[in-house]
Amino acid sequence: MTDSLGPRLKVGVVVPATNTSVQPEMEALRPTGVTNHTARMLTQDVSLEESITSLVDSYRASTTRAIDSLVPSNPDCVVLGFSPEIYWDGPGSHAPVLEAMRAAAGGLPVTMSPDAYQAALTAHEVRRIAVITPYLPVDDDSVKTFFTDNGYDVVALRGLGCASPEKIAHVSEAELREVVREIDGPDVEAIVQTGTNVAMMRVAAEAEHWLGKPVLSNNTVLYWHALRNNAIEDRLTGCGSLLARF
Repeated sequence: MTDSLGPRLKVGVVVPATNTSVQPEMEALRPTGVTNHTARMLTQDVSLEESITSLVDSYRASTTRAIDSLVPSNPDCVVLGFSPEIYWDGPGSHAPVLEAMRAAAGGLPVTMSPDAYQAALTAHEVRRIAVITPYLPVDDDSVKTFFTDNGYDVVALRGLGCASPEKIAHVSEAELREVVREIDGPDVEAIVQTGTNVAMMRVAAEAEHWLGKPVLSNNTVLYWHALRNNAIEDRLTGCGSLLARF
């Protein structure tokens, strides 16, 4: 017997306790017959002014427990709605982390930002990108390294300078529009935003119209990848080019 509200797909979503953007944005992207089920990782609102290392360590300690709390609801897949874990250990670190998350989820498909970003950029056939992060300069190098190590030319990078994980959600749409305009240039093929607590879904969709190029927000990319990898092919308008075209 199938789930009455989610007969097509049940998506388990893991988010840090400080994150207030993933859940509403992914709800807005949810097609009919698909349901989202969110588990919160027990994480603290630590300062990002020195280094993000303590935040990454707390994520690693709490992700498995959050997945454990989702598994009894019998989801069809799991989306990890955070991104710092991916960048900080350098080349080759993603595969073992992904395998560990799959094991924790009992073998269910797991969507993480690295695979989702690469699938989205491949769909758009772009290599030269500008990147927006929520971080301070001390942490931006790890994000840039992730993309360059995977064959992308990072033409420009701009950190929003957020002081803590919870403060990331305070960045306004007006600020995001300004940053998009500042970071764009004729040699930029696409703009990529990292950091799932940045509420950029609507701004990214709007910006594609006035820039005439892909603008990829982290939450939209993650949810698109999860849908497509689980045979949900609905085309959604008003949410950006990924969900409308691919």
